[in-house]
Amino acid sequence: MTQQPRDTPQFYLTAPTTCPYLPGKEERKVFTHLVGDRAAALNDMLTHGGFRRSQSIAYRPACELCRACVSVRVVVDDFVPTASQKRAMRRNADVVGDVRGAVPTAEQYSLFRSYLDARHPNGGMADMSVLDYAMMIEDSHVRTRLIEYRRRGPDTAINGRGTGQLLGVCLTDVLSDGLSMVYSFYDPGESQRSLGGFIILDHIAKARRLSLPYVYLGYWVDGSRKMDYKRHFNPQQRLGPEGWEGVETA
Repeated sequence: MTQQPRDTPQFYLTAPTTCPYLPGKEERKVFTHLVGDRAAALNDMLTHGGFRRSQSIAYRPACELCRACVSVRVVVDDFVPTASQKRAMRRNADVVGDVRGAVPTAEQYSLFRSYLDARHPNGGMADMSVLDYAMMIEDSHVRTRLIEYRRRGPDTAINGRGTGQLLGVCLTDVLSDGLSMVYSFYDPGESQRSLGGFIILDHIAKARRLSLPYVYLGYWVDGSRKMDYKRHFNPQQRLGPEGWEGVETA
């Protein structure tokens, strides 16, 4: 009998559950654990293959009758903002994203709760406690950062930090070829700022400064209004049967 090395990943399949994106559908996921010294390299490889990370788990859809979930990444060097995206950047010219270690705070959790209560009151994360939030941030064996968004202050040009009210947060993995946006949330009372789109635009700018070619946005789901915003960041690549393929969307 051939014995598998102890650090060889083992993959598991979940039972069917109600799809959170498409009514009348069920979803299944294949997943593995991201632990140990090889976690970062494995996360890189699996992300390239369409997996996403949640804490120390990497997963991807494995639905029997549906292929609506498609992995999307923005091509950083070729990205050209649309007129509406340029307006979002102008509206948030007074905001700066401060890159920090993955350390949760009470201020972040308060914003997280406000975001969930306003935008996803019936979602799968609606009941997350402060301890659940801390686990989401801290339970990682890969290179993970938190980016906090606040208004620029008098010393921002020196220390790179904003001041005052916390407007948004993004949990971001740093991969060998890009930034992977694991989860973002923002102040629902600042809807005029288009903070969700601005956070993506800021990640594209940060990836460009780091000479990283891609920003991974997770899954675009054809037919899901909540995922439709991802098609507006072009040019982008989508993962298909033949690998990553470039697309231009409206």
